[in-house]
Parts: sequence; structure tokens; C-alpha cells
Amino acid sequence: MMSKITPEIVEKVAQLSRLSLSKEETALYAMQLNSILGYMEKLNELNTDNIEPTLSPNPNINVVRNDMVIKGLDLHESLSNAPESEDGYFQIPKLL
Repeated sequence: MMSKITPEIVEKVAQLSRLSLSKEETALYAMQLNSILGYMEKLNELNTDNIEPTLSPNPNINVVRNDMVIKGLDLHESLSNAPESEDGYFQIPKLL
């Protein structure tokens, strides 16, 4: 059985974390943390001896398309919609 989280433990962790908690918050967090620990205890009761470890619930691995070589745009096509070009480059206004 796991140890119980007391309000004193919550206060100590809050102090180490530089958090300021009210008494109500301290009690609430202690209760919530104990609830989480109770859930973990329930999970620990399960028999997992014959269960294979799972890295991911998704069985698909490296689902990508095959690389396909396609013809790209040539220089003339690339610059055909440019407002201005010069010597095979896009021409833009100077920024500085």
C-alpha cells in the first residue's frame, strides 16, 4: 500500500515550490493526490504477466508515401509570374 499524502506533505512541497496555499487548498490537494494514489493502487492490482509491452497504441509504423521524382519548374516558368526579374533572379525593392 502506498503512503498517504497528508496536508503537511502538501504544505512542505508548496513551500519548496515557493507556492502560497490556503488551508482549504492544502486540504483539497491532499485529497486529490490521495485519490490519484488510490487509482494507481487499483491499477497495480491488475495481472499484467501475459501482456506484451506496448510502445504505442497505433500499430502503423512509418506510414509515408513513396518518393516520386517529378519535373519541377524551369527558370522561365519560375519567373513568369514575378512582377520583376533580372538575370534569372526575382527582383524586389530594397529594404534598407
